[in-house]
Amino acid sequence: MIQSIQDALTERGYTDLTPVQTAVTDDEYGNADLLVSAQTGSGKTVAFGLAIAPTLLGDELKFGRAAAPLALVIAPTRELALQVKRELSWLYAKAGAVVASCVGGMDMRDERRALDRGAHIVVATPGRLRDHIQRSSIDLSEARAVVLDEADEMLDLGFREDLEFILSEAPESRRTLMFSATVPASIAKLAKSYQKDAIRVSTKAENSQHSDIEYRAMAVAPRDAENSLINVLRYYEAPTAIVFCNTRAMVNRLTTRFSNRGFSVVALSGELSQNERTHALQSMRDGRARVCVATDVAARGIDLPNLELVIHAELPNNHETLLHRSGRTGRAGRKGVSAMIVPAKMRRKAERLLQGAKVKAEWGEAPSADDVNARDEERLFNDPVWVDTATDSEAGLVAKLVERFSPEQIATAYTRLFRERQSAPEDLAPSGSDAPKARPAFGASVWFSISVGRKDNAEPRWLLPAMCRAGDLTKDDIGAIRIQQNASFVEILKTSEEGFLKALGDGMKLEDGAIVTRLDKAPDFTSMPRPEGGKKPYEKKSYDKKPYEKKPYDKKPHRDNYDTPPRPAATEQPKSGKSISDARPEGAVTGHKSRPAGDKKPYEKKGDKPAFDKKPGGKKPFNKTDGDKPFRKSEGDKPRFDKKPSGKKPFNKADGGKPAGKRPAASANDTSKRFTPPGGKVKPRVNKGAGATPKRGKGKP
Repeated sequence: MIQSIQDALTERGYTDLTPVQTAVTDDEYGNADLLVSAQTGSGKTVAFGLAIAPTLLGDELKFGRAAAPLALVIAPTRELALQVKRELSWLYAKAGAVVASCVGGMDMRDERRALDRGAHIVVATPGRLRDHIQRSSIDLSEARAVVLDEADEMLDLGFREDLEFILSEAPESRRTLMFSATVPASIAKLAKSYQKDAIRVSTKAENSQHSDIEYRAMAVAPRDAENSLINVLRYYEAPTAIVFCNTRAMVNRLTTRFSNRGFSVVALSGELSQNERTHALQSMRDGRARVCVATDVAARGIDLPNLELVIHAELPNNHETLLHRSGRTGRAGRKGVSAMIVPAKMRRKAERLLQGAKVKAEWGEAPSADDVNARDEERLFNDPVWVDTATDSEAGLVAKLVERFSPEQIATAYTRLFRERQSAPEDLAPSGSDAPKARPAFGASVWFSISVGRKDNAEPRWLLPAMCRAGDLTKDDIGAIRIQQNASFVEILKTSEEGFLKALGDGMKLEDGAIVTRLDKAPDFTSMPRPEGGKKPYEKKSYDKKPYEKKPYDKKPHRDNYDTPPRPAATEQPKSGKSISDARPEGAVTGHKSRPAGDKKPYEKKGDKPAFDKKPGGKKPFNKTDGDKPFRKSEGDKPRFDKKPSGKKPFNKADGGKPAGKRPAASANDTSKRFTPPGGKVKPRVNKGAGATPKRGKGKP
């Protein structure tokens, strides 16, 4: 092994290599192409980093100046590509390697500038790498090795054409390594086409899978499928957990519910932008988030630190996906748990998945509320805080607590503070029953009235959380809630009465000014007034099916058998016209009435009006004076017309200029305003010959 690589492994804390890392570094393989199948979480990233090191460095300890990339590593998802980049960066740090990434969702211009500066290793997703090749942003002429990580997943995602294009653009002398959790026929076909005498390397055991992972199949009632997730998370209290779903909608639903229950949770699905996905994963790595709800594709290949629990909220579609999901835990020799939530209808499917994956699971019920509480008690007693000695800054406060409070009070306060940090577990129904859960006996109780009712839009879904917040209660402390027209009534456990009254204080007020009053006895709801309108509530009537009675068939006679009078015989006499009467029924529309002819004579065309001939007594034309000159006003100060143009001056013409001349007549020889077709040239005019251009007004019709 190259010394710079060995130093990086030692500094990282590696003492022994995993089986797949040992297999690919065998000296017998040399620079041969490899087709490696190893289970998820076996250290494949470091394995192919070790495998290509001799091909890239040769006998050198460090890389030279970065130029065209020497190796390409292709991963199916952005998160996996960035994760591979981080792993290779520390592995080749002492060798001076420059590792660049080209993934979708990032700025392509920044990636191009990084490639122009030079890189020894480029980690990319198939689609983005193909874009750079087609844009001539990357030079593959110096590529010595090409690695396909999670090759089976890339084919499942539809990247076959992109992979074939990239491999065809790489030099023929390259070394090709394919790493995959499974080797289906499609992977074997791709290897046969683009690898040269590839050596098959398999480190998977024949009869066992994921020996470091404990598989648990938890049978639940269908309606408690989501409630059981709360109990599983609370039971294990893993530092980091991932919950897998099949759809984005389910991811959003569970993320919201976990957040409402007090879990620090992030979502990881395809609808998020690259920055949002990066921030979500960073929150998990920093410890700011403890639960990640993700889809299969979004979480492909990601490696989260201290991931001890994988929950399958929805069963996967095939056993390969089950292995990929579960492989997020139990990595690099660490232990983990893979919990499958199995409703009754999904048991056969779960059994087929386990059989196909060749893993054995322990069947049982999901953790109940009692199981979670017992586990909390165990964690409380085993908390390291009991064996830690008090510091100097804490000793003074400890002495004051011991002096002021009794041991029972201190223990009670510590227990309450411990439970406040945890989300309350859910009560689950037996897995074999889907009947509604029976409410247990409530016990001794007291009633309180609240000064808001139906007229104030009071509802149980508002009163219940308001009572819990204001009175320091839980939902188990509250019994019946009855909403009346002017007030509401709430039943509370007798044992919780003192704490409830103490939390409310002297004002006895809830939110929005609602006043709470204690009742001496249970209210009589039968004597309460009905809602306004006096309308009785709807009562569902029992359905009594009436017996079927067949009605007798009453056949109607044919139309020919009807007793109709015969039609009168036709006559040759003309029919008399109908008389029109002015009398019409009331409300009918009045029709047209004929009018008698009047005495008005018909229109007679008149002749032309004789012209005015200046005879006395004739009518003078409009505005004509008695003088000799026509159309002149006898009064007014308007000057006589002296052949000067009237109206506004032409645009950009100075005052006092010459009057506009006569507009020239149109000429066919003037081609300055001839029509020019779009994108073409003016057709030259032909003056003579058969094809001469006709002059205006003399052409063909």
